[in-house]
Amino acid sequence: MSINNPYQTYQQNAMNTASPGDLTLMLYNGCLKFIKQGRQAMIEERYQDKNTNMIKAQKIIEELMVTLNTDMEISQSMMQLYDYLNQRLIEANLNNDTAILNEVEDFVVQFRDTWKEALKVNRQQQYGTGTPSQG
Repeated sequence: MSINNPYQTYQQNAMNTASPGDLTLMLYNGCLKFIKQGRQAMIEERYQDKNTNMIKAQKIIEELMVTLNTDMEISQSMMQLYDYLNQRLIEANLNNDTAILNEVEDFVVQFRDTWKEALKVNRQQQYGTGTPSQG
């Protein structure tokens, strides 16, 4: 029997208790993390690590596509953008192209920052502050 890593336990608990909005933010942050790790592995010619990280980033984009709320007008545009980013990640992986990774990273940073701001506004409307009250 292995001993649980406290950080992994914390991360698991955070995911299990997070709101859907916070989970989306976690997905964006995870995607950025794997893009950065993939880029570094690409630069260092650690191709197996590069491939693993690129696939993880792709899976996150695919998860964002699956969980997209199709009842909203913007969903069709977001679906097309996510599909584009997924194709670009594949292309970057196949061609070891860091410029493509930079492009994808820029998009994901913009999505993440916009999402973070939307969460902040939503919390301000719900609670009157940027974060829920502590009681």
